[in-house]
Amino acid sequence: MKRSHKAALLVLLVLNFNALLAAESENPALELCYIEQLKAADEKLTVLEVRALCRDLAKNEAEINPISISPFEKRLLREKANHDNPNVITPHKRNYFLPVSYMDKPNNEPYAKLPTAEITDIAELDHFESKFQLSFKAPLAESLFKQKDILFFGFTIQSYWQMYNSEVSSPFRETNYQPEIFYGVFNDLKLGEWTNRVNVIGVEHQSNGRSQPISRSWNRVYAQFIWENDNWLMMFKPWYRLPEDNKTDPLQPDGDDNPDIDKYMGHFEFSSLYKWDEQTFSLMLRNNLRSNNRGAIQLDWTFPMGSRFKGYAQYFNGYGESLIDYNHSIQRLGFGILLTDVF
Repeated sequence: MKRSHKAALLVLLVLNFNALLAAESENPALELCYIEQLKAADEKLTVLEVRALCRDLAKNEAEINPISISPFEKRLLREKANHDNPNVITPHKRNYFLPVSYMDKPNNEPYAKLPTAEITDIAELDHFESKFQLSFKAPLAESLFKQKDILFFGFTIQSYWQMYNSEVSSPFRETNYQPEIFYGVFNDLKLGEWTNRVNVIGVEHQSNGRSQPISRSWNRVYAQFIWENDNWLMMFKPWYRLPEDNKTDPLQPDGDDNPDIDKYMGHFEFSSLYKWDEQTFSLMLRNNLRSNNRGAIQLDWTFPMGSRFKGYAQYFNGYGESLIDYNHSIQRLGFGILLTDVF
């Protein structure tokens, strides 16, 4: 097959791929077939012929060995189909915008410590603000050590915007940046009704990009284990914080900005998600496993809202929602729009 012919076929298949998935979104067998045909890229097949072929295969297989694909498997297949598409940005964590959120205890203390000449007029924070998160990942290499493995680069931005604090020009009070590199292995180990789908090991840096005295940052090596039971997903993420040198002066640029962060963030995160019809319910837990018992809980609910977006409700209670608040306990309730979901 000539490269030019194959490239042209790939372009045609990619242009029609999303339309095919949308048309047959309720039939996972067809989705799987379309993805496999896209990978095969036979120059003799037109898009209509691919569609007819997959429908025939799905019809015959359904009587003998029906294909059942879980919501998480469906996401993995769709991601894989777009790995080589430079016009597609693959979501990593949830992408959302909460235009309205309420926090019960705004943390004014860090800003009050700024020199008078550098006070940014956010020493008195509003209880209402906006919050958003943008997160993507890109594959760096595949099949490094085995057929079902992949190396990713990921980047997440989470920002807190005093949108309604017009008296002080509605500033962004905190933005956290989180680049990471992680290696994932796809798996199908079964334990009862649960299947271990993905295991990950990675390293990540998180920082708020501020200068002293409100600079916050840390580095972690982490693992993540993802288990699935049809519409139910469980994820366990333990980590080890990479040590930094202690500071002799709080204002010096080098050294540990937050040496006690483990006392509030702990050493692990547990998450559980359940998809019910077109809605998703999720839970996140952190705990330091100490006698003072500091940690956090987050509850999420996503629901249909139009053909493209989802509605999103988020509740957070505890420590470490943002780096500037890692040692400050708050409650937050927010409502908004979800751009990309887990499923």
